[in-house]
Amino acid sequence: MLTIGYDVEVALGRHGLTQALSGIERQAMNKQRLITELQSYGLRVEESTPGAAGRRGGAGPSDHRAITIDGTTVMVPVYTDSAARSPYTIRATAASPLHLEASGEAVTPIDVPNAPKFYGLTTADGTPYWKIALLHGRDVLATTVQQTCMRYRDPATACQFCAIEKSLDAGRTIARKTPQQLAEVAEAAVRLDGVTHMIMTTGTPNTSDRGAAYLTECAAAIRQRVNLPIQAQCEPPDDFAWFSRMKAAGIDSLGMHLEAVDPDVRAKIMPGKAEVPLTVYYQAFEAAVNVFGWGQVSTYLLAGLGDSLETLVEASDRLINLGVYPFVVPFVPIGETPLAHHPTPSSEFMFTLYQHVGALLKQSGLASADMKAGCAKCGACSALSTFES
Repeated sequence: MLTIGYDVEVALGRHGLTQALSGIERQAMNKQRLITELQSYGLRVEESTPGAAGRRGGAGPSDHRAITIDGTTVMVPVYTDSAARSPYTIRATAASPLHLEASGEAVTPIDVPNAPKFYGLTTADGTPYWKIALLHGRDVLATTVQQTCMRYRDPATACQFCAIEKSLDAGRTIARKTPQQLAEVAEAAVRLDGVTHMIMTTGTPNTSDRGAAYLTECAAAIRQRVNLPIQAQCEPPDDFAWFSRMKAAGIDSLGMHLEAVDPDVRAKIMPGKAEVPLTVYYQAFEAAVNVFGWGQVSTYLLAGLGDSLETLVEASDRLINLGVYPFVVPFVPIGETPLAHHPTPSSEFMFTLYQHVGALLKQSGLASADMKAGCAKCGACSALSTFES
């Protein structure tokens, strides 16, 4: 049970972080607001604090730390400018277990996931398993099958928020994971750590399939080794027949990420990706839903890049009507990217956005829990799932 008391709520209110709540929904709304605020403001951590270390760089979630609040695991920014100024901190003392504090006052007990057992293993060629795939949240295995992108090195085409090759440059991953490596790690993650689903994303290669072909090859190898639900993520391929091939290889759900919707925002923030028109994305969504099923296709919408509340809600409504889950996530600036100092969206903006999109999801019957695999099913990078009912 979330233990935000009245006095603490008043203390938080002095810092403009919460509003007074009352009624039978008090505890649920407290939890919603707390998660929303944490993901907007971030979390100040000291490296000596147990479980404080987070993940830097990579394809995402980057510069985050996983914590569990009242049974819900969330990814919270820890290496951002806003996190350095956040009123939220983690504390642990001899008299008190690990807990969250706001401006020096205890808010609620928290837990942090332990390092998974499969991280201690290496492949036959000496590659550590953690360079091949990572544990996200508590039970999700995630990997970037190709850690390079055709747009990344060119400022004229690069997505301004992307850090996909940062972890590669730092030696924390390898450029291309083989299907055999992924199958080996996936089997161990299921056997040793109880992983329940897997996410495979990719940097965009300079091929017309946009990575769908290699994702298909990797999925086939994994499913031959272990029965693990898989979500694949890529840009729309030139030939939508790839969706059927991906499904036949064992991919259960598909993510194709818009990130931003307004044409001017897309052109400014992700000039290369913006060359793929929104009409192509919506055609791809419709074709993918026909293959993977209602609610088994999703897209990221990064709030805070410039899209208005109305634009994001209208896009979410259109996506939901197609059977696509709009995974609304607050933008988190990542160090050493062009948007490293871009402001995060306010918690008030995110809370209102979640309320609108959550109502649309509830009305449609689309639910993150019904997805077989993927980011929306995990839900740790957003508070949206707590607004579905």
